Amino acid sequence: MHVNGKVALVTGGAQGIGRAFVQALLGKGAKVALLDRNSEAGQESKAVLDEQFEAQRTVFIQCDVTDQEQLKGAFKKVIEHFGRLDIVVNNAGVNNEKDWESTIQINLTSVIRGTYLGLEYMRKGNGGDGGVIINISSLAGLMPAAFQPVYCATKHGVIGFTRSIALAANMENYGVRLNTICPGFVNTPILQSIDKEENMGQYYSYKDEIKNMMRFYGVMDPSRIAEGLITIIEDDTLNGEVMKITASQGIHFQQYSQTPFTSKR
Repeated sequence: MHVNGKVALVTGGAQGIGRAFVQALLGKGAKVALLDRNSEAGQESKAVLDEQFEAQRTVFIQCDVTDQEQLKGAFKKVIEHFGRLDIVVNNAGVNNEKDWESTIQINLTSVIRGTYLGLEYMRKGNGGDGGVIINISSLAGLMPAAFQPVYCATKHGVIGFTRSIALAANMENYGVRLNTICPGFVNTPILQSIDKEENMGQYYSYKDEIKNMMRFYGVMDPSRIAEGLITIIEDDTLNGEVMKITASQGIHFQQYSQTPFTSKR
């Protein structure tokens, strides 16, 4: 898919990796809706982007992704504003082991809901023209994370859900590709949260161990993850793939030995 002229929706789009996604999509000629619960950060991002790109190519919508009606309303607003939807990036995420139920709501439940909303608007046979959905997981979705067990569980869930729904979408000929991105450590507000007891809870005392891991694996700039996003959007052969991005190996894909069973109906 060529990005130029397409319409993208990015959750958690006002800061961190989401902000880098928005920048990269605009740089490729897309129109972008930034969804974020932080109104101040969203309006600030929009103002900065307006200096670089035409103002009519972006819209900021304040949205708490855990609020079902707000998320549904935001998707509706994007369609009303831009007239179409081609790319959905379910990126909003938190690291909070203390309030772990909200972590599940934001990192997993809202990703599932955002995927179903994206399919509803984009799938062929339902008035859509097809499209691409990218769900953001983490390397913690592929391995254990001793001091972030709930965060780890949500990111494993994102991978399992996205790989499964990608198979279903292909079998049903939705014309929508679904893929996952698993970044390593990235320089974002989530990374700073490991220093806060209100985020880490009972695992706060292990913050130095996590920092040692960061030093060992390296910390990437969000723009590197945005390169992976553009690759997935532009390569029409990618569906159900799990892209890993690390400081040492750059962009590469998780290899699975077991081929899932699918039956053509």
